Amino acid sequence: MMDSTHRVRRRIAATVCAVALVFPLAACDALTPGSATTVPGPTSVPSSTAVPDGDVTLRLQFADAPLMVDALIAAFEKDHPGIDVEPQYKTFSDYVQNLKLTMTSDTAPDIAQYAVGMTDLAADGHILDLAPYREAYGWDEAIPPVSLDQLTAGQTSEATGGRALFGVPAGLSMTGIYYNKELAAKAGIETPPRTLAEFERQLAAAKDADLTPLGVGALDSGGLHLWAALLNQLMPTDEYWDWVNGKKGATIENPAAVEASEDMIEWGRKGYYNESANGTAQVDSTAQFAKGDSVFLINGNWAAGQLATVMGDDVGFFPMPGELAGSPTVASGFSVSYAVSAKTEHPQAAGAFLDFLTSPEAGQIISDNGFMPPNPDAVKKPTGVLADIAEGHRRAVADDGITTFPDFAAPAMLDRLRSGVQKLIADRVEPADYLDSLQDEWEDHHGE
Repeated sequence: MMDSTHRVRRRIAATVCAVALVFPLAACDALTPGSATTVPGPTSVPSSTAVPDGDVTLRLQFADAPLMVDALIAAFEKDHPGIDVEPQYKTFSDYVQNLKLTMTSDTAPDIAQYAVGMTDLAADGHILDLAPYREAYGWDEAIPPVSLDQLTAGQTSEATGGRALFGVPAGLSMTGIYYNKELAAKAGIETPPRTLAEFERQLAAAKDADLTPLGVGALDSGGLHLWAALLNQLMPTDEYWDWVNGKKGATIENPAAVEASEDMIEWGRKGYYNESANGTAQVDSTAQFAKGDSVFLINGNWAAGQLATVMGDDVGFFPMPGELAGSPTVASGFSVSYAVSAKTEHPQAAGAFLDFLTSPEAGQIISDNGFMPPNPDAVKKPTGVLADIAEGHRRAVADDGITTFPDFAAPAMLDRLRSGVQKLIADRVEPADYLDSLQDEWEDHHGE
């Protein structure tokens, strides 16, 4: 049942802010750190791309693919010896949780990974509109427009009059299932499943063979990726997008989401997950899978470079299958993209780094680390598990089945999702209560 007391309290809080409209607005703005902060200076990058003479240091804060970022920085610095890029890695949950405070502080990094909350930061002028560089560097020729369209924050550029741009992709992502071919053969599993029901039978076969069926790093994002993968197969894509995008009347309290949540609980009851899944980080579940601790692993393509290096041809990948053979391929994914802080003192140097990300050299580094480069024709054809991922992504794109991650539904949604999924895995929450908590968070952000 819905927590009516919580809903009443939320309406009271909204009413208080509505009544406060007749008074100074700072009182309600102060409820959100950084929301009342103004940003002096330009809101877009300059039209000139010339990097000033002298040594420059750029601080880059990010949360995904540290090995790829290190390789990109090394290659960029080799081509631009006057520019030093200092990487600042944060775990994804810490990064998202602190993003607004980070980007509104006096010590904001020059470049930051685009993530949940960047749309609000763009609207408030805390990250720079890159549209002038889009034209100057010719990014429309190097990057598919669909990849750039995800990064406009729904705004028109004041500098160019065209679409705004608040990030540049450095690789496209998707989640799915890795499998250990040797262990799968021991369980009598010969091919990737064609349907969700067939995948469940394979999990049962792995359990019957006295193997751990599925590795999950639910301490951070792994459990969330599994729930989202199930939801992608059961909930109509247009309804999912309505919810993530905050469309009026959208809800996650629906039969498809209930079924996905029930599957999470049932798989835990049957012992399909690795021991201590809720206490295992995604990076650790990946390392355990690479050592042969489970038949399957839920993760994203960002783990492919590591797994290919350790496991070679013994690892494969497939997107979570749909309910029917031949169902559209649907998977969560988003571009790993970078934005430029409005407080940077070196916008031209930051622009040079972003432009490097569109080069064939960077594209090959991106591909070697398991991500799809924005322009796949600029890199050599992948092999092994990287080829599996590329094919899965191609099918998902062709089926219009790349959906963004569910935490994009609201800036504070990640904590609700992560803790809720952990409770599903541990069989400590009813699906209806879990989904009610998500919808509460959604309405807190999107409601009047």
